[in-house]
Amino acid sequence: MPQGPVTNDRQTANFGEVAAVRGSVVDVRFDGALPDIHTLLRAGAANQIAIEVLAQRDAHHVRGIALTPTQGLERGMRVHNTGAPLQAPVGKQILSRMFDVFGNTIDRQPALDAVQWRSVHQPPPPLVRRSTQSQVFETGIKAIDVLTPLERGGKAGLFGGAGVGKTVLLAEMIHNMIGHQEGVSIFCGIGERSREGEELYREMQAAGVLPDMLMIFAQMNEPPGARFRVGHVALTMAEYFRDDEHRDVLLLIDNIFRFIQAGSEVSGLMGQMPSRLGYQPTMGTELAALEERIANTDNGAITSIQAVYVPADDFTDPAAVHTFSHLSASIVLSRKRASEGLFPAIDPLQSNSKVLTPGIVGERHYRLAQAIRRTLAQYAELKDIIAMLGLEQLSPEDRKVVARARRLERFLTQPFFTTEQFTNLRGKLVSLDDALQGCERILADEFKDLPESALYMIGAVDEATAKAKASAQSAGAAQTPKEQRHAVDDT
Repeated sequence: MPQGPVTNDRQTANFGEVAAVRGSVVDVRFDGALPDIHTLLRAGAANQIAIEVLAQRDAHHVRGIALTPTQGLERGMRVHNTGAPLQAPVGKQILSRMFDVFGNTIDRQPALDAVQWRSVHQPPPPLVRRSTQSQVFETGIKAIDVLTPLERGGKAGLFGGAGVGKTVLLAEMIHNMIGHQEGVSIFCGIGERSREGEELYREMQAAGVLPDMLMIFAQMNEPPGARFRVGHVALTMAEYFRDDEHRDVLLLIDNIFRFIQAGSEVSGLMGQMPSRLGYQPTMGTELAALEERIANTDNGAITSIQAVYVPADDFTDPAAVHTFSHLSASIVLSRKRASEGLFPAIDPLQSNSKVLTPGIVGERHYRLAQAIRRTLAQYAELKDIIAMLGLEQLSPEDRKVVARARRLERFLTQPFFTTEQFTNLRGKLVSLDDALQGCERILADEFKDLPESALYMIGAVDEATAKAKASAQSAGAAQTPKEQRHAVDDT
């Protein structure tokens, strides 16, 4: 039975009965006062079926959406009005735990005792409490910190199709953030596979970061009502740590598209007329109600990084367009770069950040980022000529641009701590100063004599020289004495 706050006798005195059941949509008749919108109703033998009221149809009927499977629900069955909305557990004791949408622990550990409960429906912080100063939020990932810096208390989106590395990038950010900041990390899985949640739990436990993080999941096999509300539950927990504990919170949402998709399912079940491409007509309002609660206040900041699945890689899809409007940074993952082995597969020309201005990041960082984008854009334009005529047909200046761009692309790759077991490469955390210095030296042609591979999957740029020497030595050792004599003769 889902856990929840204890209600008093006056609240439990109101009962109704099931009038109709259509899949996840349940109509309930009340002879007395109707429950308010968002009130949680309970039904079933052990009150195991939870229904959230979404509409008052007439003087005696309400229509709700089930947050649990409705097997066993039938007409005439008694329904208990809890008199309260869906609530989430808050407090220090929820750290290091894994929850479902009702606040039940799902990590096979003992249930929580004497925990405080709060409604998941909270207003966003008023404008007078919001911070007006923009600060950069460092992640330790070169491609993000240099070209698409994140804002403390801001919202960043990870855009990309299936299989380009969104979840891996989120897991790496959790690893980097908890190790270097005194904040709390919350991972919210909306419509995720149970395998991903189990793997993330084990990885975070092995990395020793569980004591300062918590996870909440509504899996993809759960009803749309549960997937639609789990984001609000995660935000209620995040607001507790920001407002009561005065701590910074890193909220990772995977995947915000599943939130929109769940809202679309709920809307269709409730009989609302669909809008463009079948999305719900209230998509903009529902997304804003969630996103506006993520803010930087005088108490602390909730910084959110959200994976956004882009249907069929179509960035004009209404779900992607509406999500873009809320973000301070957009990190676009490219399938082409992933196929070339350039991980993280961040597209530097499509990704952008509102923080990347001289007034926030400084003149040097801004100018360097612009120079990098310019070099990579020139290389993109020259690729067609190279494909048709070959590199030799380019002017000497264009050849230099290509060499710089290819070295920059490889320097912006990075081995991750969370993928060490797959790549056999030790993870690297790179400071912003080291990343900027490396890009500056590459643009100054300091590494033009090194092979491009020396800059691939390294941390700070100084590692390139050592890697090139090690490669040359191993190549020399692999040659036969006859090949070595020929190499000496050639020189």
